[in-house]
Amino acid sequence: MCGIFAYVNYLVTKDRKKIFETLINGLKRLEYRGYDSAGIAVDGGNNDPDIIKKPTTLIIKKQGKVKMLEAEVFSQENLKMDIEYDIHCGVAHTRWATHGVPSELNSHPQRSDPNNEFICVHNGIITNYKDIKTFLMSKGKKFESDTDTEVIAVLIKYLYDNREDDGVTFRELVENVIQQLEGAFALAFKSIHFPGECVATRRGSPLLIGVKTNTKLHTDFIPVLFRNDENQGKTPELNRSMSTTTFEVTGEAKEAEYFFASDASAVIEHTNKVIFLEDDDVAAVREGSLSIHRIKREVGDVMSREVHTLKMEIQEIMRGNYKFFMQKEIFEQPESVVNTMRGRVNFAESKVQLGGIMDHMSEIRRCRRLLFIACGTSYHSALATRQLIEELTELPVVIELASDFLDRATPIFRDDVCFFISQSGETADTLNALRYCKKRGALTVGITNTVGSSISRGTHCGVHINAGPEIGVASTKAYTSQFISLVMFALMMNQDKISTTIRRQEIVKGLKQLPELIKKVLELDDKVKELAKELYQQKSILLMGRGFNYATCLEGALKIKELTYLHSEGIMAGELKHGPLALIDEEMPVILLIMKDKTYEKCQNALHEVVARRSRPIIICTEGDEDAAKSASRVIELPHMVDCLQGILTVIPLQLLAYHIAVMRGYDVDCPRNLAKSVTVE
Repeated sequence: MCGIFAYVNYLVTKDRKKIFETLINGLKRLEYRGYDSAGIAVDGGNNDPDIIKKPTTLIIKKQGKVKMLEAEVFSQENLKMDIEYDIHCGVAHTRWATHGVPSELNSHPQRSDPNNEFICVHNGIITNYKDIKTFLMSKGKKFESDTDTEVIAVLIKYLYDNREDDGVTFRELVENVIQQLEGAFALAFKSIHFPGECVATRRGSPLLIGVKTNTKLHTDFIPVLFRNDENQGKTPELNRSMSTTTFEVTGEAKEAEYFFASDASAVIEHTNKVIFLEDDDVAAVREGSLSIHRIKREVGDVMSREVHTLKMEIQEIMRGNYKFFMQKEIFEQPESVVNTMRGRVNFAESKVQLGGIMDHMSEIRRCRRLLFIACGTSYHSALATRQLIEELTELPVVIELASDFLDRATPIFRDDVCFFISQSGETADTLNALRYCKKRGALTVGITNTVGSSISRGTHCGVHINAGPEIGVASTKAYTSQFISLVMFALMMNQDKISTTIRRQEIVKGLKQLPELIKKVLELDDKVKELAKELYQQKSILLMGRGFNYATCLEGALKIKELTYLHSEGIMAGELKHGPLALIDEEMPVILLIMKDKTYEKCQNALHEVVARRSRPIIICTEGDEDAAKSASRVIELPHMVDCLQGILTVIPLQLLAYHIAVMRGYDVDCPRNLAKSVTVE
């Protein structure tokens, strides 16, 4: 949730207009994360561009969309946009309200005082902010917002005003601040007392740094520096070449640009060189050089941070000819499923190899049980594949909602294997469940779509689903890629068993056919759109299925809820007589999934029960199924597929249906109200 973007240019001349454009475009790339207000802070003053002589900070904030902030910035007549800066630090933020209603006053950046001496932007929640606020108020400090973030800005000014050493650095001040904070946060700071510098840190919320230089980096690893225990609180004596990124030719800092962001999508148009910060890292840009510090050394701490080269292309996060990102992502699924399988499935030999977990396969095969822990759509992907995983592994499989898993303090044993599924790799509940399981000695496996995410780095091993950037808040292609990743895991666990050879070959053949069959399903878009015209004014929609398609009903209902704000419920068809049948009458829209598999006859029984209550359900069935079509008001026929993969085909019409209903109701498909792409707080 929320989005941080900060930009530092050192000896790279930029005028104020270009700086504003860079910051605002960075925020636009982060809009998908969810927000209700936005703000920006740059060096102020129109008379003298030399920020060293006259450092001031200009803050502009606006409730609503980033485009409203953009209009506010460029409508201000007193701003000289042609002022040039050789050295400059600007920060920007999109806020999703947690403490305090959406308003300009509660928007970020938050400031320390009316002079804007220190400003910060923050993702996350500070759980002890009331205690800090009470302390600061006892010292005469005043507050103007309802946010937990303002206490951070006021606290750093308090520490600066009461410093014992005039030589204290910006980075040391931030280190002292975060030692007082409890909760989850990603923070970026700017100050008039430290012009041209930016300090950022994280704990439980994602943050990365993009690095852009004209010369090649001397190393792909940035050393992590620790304060010596005996010099706690003092500036450590550091060799400059050890504390910074260095460039070729000389060890001196040259022209450089740095981008601090919550997500790689915000920096990819500028650079593909990024560093992912770990919890409690403090990154500081000073005089054009970047250093990464930690307050104390813990057992197992890695001594450096790798400079990653992103493979993402800017074209991947552009909408192209599509009206919404979600629409684009639905239609990308023929390619995204291929990318998920590429290099992993040997179709000729019906074998699967997931390189990320190969070294741990013997341990996984010896485990007592498999646990799949996730939230929302990721939870549904585990539910959709549970039956197949149980069939092929012959192990107990437990599917857990991460929040409930933690609430129950679920028993975990050393011979359990725990999978953590998250598109972003930053989901707070799933991350907390990961820490819980690691403490109890279980082997942990991550399944994410984001390289360098907290889950991908925190698990023992894992699978990157390779679905490509997903900007729309409602997950579509990540769901189908997670689905396939779990199917591949099940096949890999089973591929030495001779007795199931035919079953494996059948599934692998289905995987090979999948891209073409998805294209055929997408050709039904116009038919689904016609169906949406009948449903968009309804108040409730029920979806029913069983077996492999029960999870599809849950996922389809979730998409309808997320995008259309209609009540929608996924129902196990076998549970009709245990309550849900009371809802059925001629007015209640019902979508029934009946596919040619082991549950077909039982689903036919459910169909008869619904029709007997005067309902005319919408049927999603296998091509040529005349029996199912007889009692339907509308029929959507899908290609036949092996039972365990049918859920990938059946979910796509429901994704399209939710999309079209939302468009007809006039809603923002990519940014549903009250929701965010990356749920980084509990």
